[in-house]
Amino acid sequence: MQDNITKILKAIADPKRREIFHALIIASSALSITQISGQFEISRQGVTKHIKTLEQAGLVEITSMGRERYCIADAKPLKKITEWVKFYEQFWDTALDNLGSYLDEKVD
Repeated sequence: MQDNITKILKAIADPKRREIFHALIIASSALSITQISGQFEISRQGVTKHIKTLEQAGLVEITSMGRERYCIADAKPLKKITEWVKFYEQFWDTALDNLGSYLDEKVD
């Protein structure tokens, strides 16, 4: 599971990849790599590399139709990140509650 989380975090760590992913989510349909490249001021090859990283993380699925490749976003893997963060959120909430209780005891 950690390996998947690492891939997802790596994929969303780059601002350009987040922009590409966001564009695909907003489109809510498959876009060709040419269409995606047209939205960014980087080369098609650069966009393709970013998309490949997103695909390896499971955030994008690529299909071929004729000579063109189409990408569609899948936000479901982000749920793993949410669950991972939630664990630490609960940890800190508990730790802060315990600290608050301790300080309340010291004040009384």
